[in-house]
Amino acid sequence: MYTLSEDEKRELLSLARQSIANAACGENPPVVNLEEKSVSLREPGATFVTITRKGDLRGCIGTLEPYQPLILDVIEHAAAAAMNDFRFLPVRPEELDELELEISVLTRPRKITYSSIDELYQLITPGRDGVVIRDGARRATFLPQVWEQLPELDEFMGHLCRKMGASADYWKKSRLEISVYQVIEFREKEN
Repeated sequence: MYTLSEDEKRELLSLARQSIANAACGENPPVVNLEEKSVSLREPGATFVTITRKGDLRGCIGTLEPYQPLILDVIEHAAAAAMNDFRFLPVRPEELDELELEISVLTRPRKITYSSIDELYQLITPGRDGVVIRDGARRATFLPQVWEQLPELDEFMGHLCRKMGASADYWKKSRLEISVYQVIEFREKEN
C-alpha cells in the first residue's frame, strides 16, 4: 500500500484540478518533470479520480492495474473523468469552480476463491473492500466508498452486476471472477 504525505496528496489534487481545467478549456494536460518528484509519486500507481458537483457524481474514471507513474496516472484520469465518462456530458469551463475532487490510490486487486455465496459474505468486507466482478469480457468495479450508499452486500453486489450489464441477482446464479482491493482516498476538502 502506498504511503503518501499530506504534501504529496495536495500536489496530486492540485494537478488533478489543473488537468480537469486544461481539458475543459481544450488545452494540453499539465507537464511534470518526473525527476523532480518524490519516489512515491514516480512509482507505478493505479488511481481513480472522482468528480462531484453539488454532492452529485459528475465523473469517475480510473484503472485497476498500475501501468505508469502515480502522478501521471492522476493527471490522465482526472482529464478522462471530466471529459470521457460516458454517463455525463464533458465538463464545461463554467462548472470548474463548483467541482470537488477525490483521488483513490488502489492496491493491486486480489482474486478471491469461494465455493458458495455464504462463503462470499465472509470474504468481502463492507466499507473496506473495493470489488471487481468479471464474467467473460464483461467487468465492473465499485470503489470502497460506494459502501456508504450501498452498505449491504446484497444491494452492493446487485448494483455492481447491473453496472456490468447483468441482472441484480446474477452474482448469486453464476460463478463470477471476483477480486477485492483497498484504497487510500483523499479529497480537496481534507487537504
